[in-house]
Amino acid sequence: MDRELDVSDLEPPEPLERILDALMELRPGERLVVRHRRLPYPLFDLLRRMGHRYEAAGEEGGYHILIWPIDE
Repeated sequence: MDRELDVSDLEPPEPLERILDALMELRPGERLVVRHRRLPYPLFDLLRRMGHRYEAAGEEGGYHILIWPIDE
């Protein structure tokens, strides 16, 4: 099951904070789908260090980022 989070209208650092909060609430088997207006490169480094994988697709102004734990 996927959980969705739209941070596309938020100003930094709120998108990063909301994404990290949502990751802490994921249940086993869930993935997080984030809608963002740009690629959050600082987040990607954090995700790797936290043991998560991600896939990003889209174009400037509208990206979807799928995030899930490495062990799943």
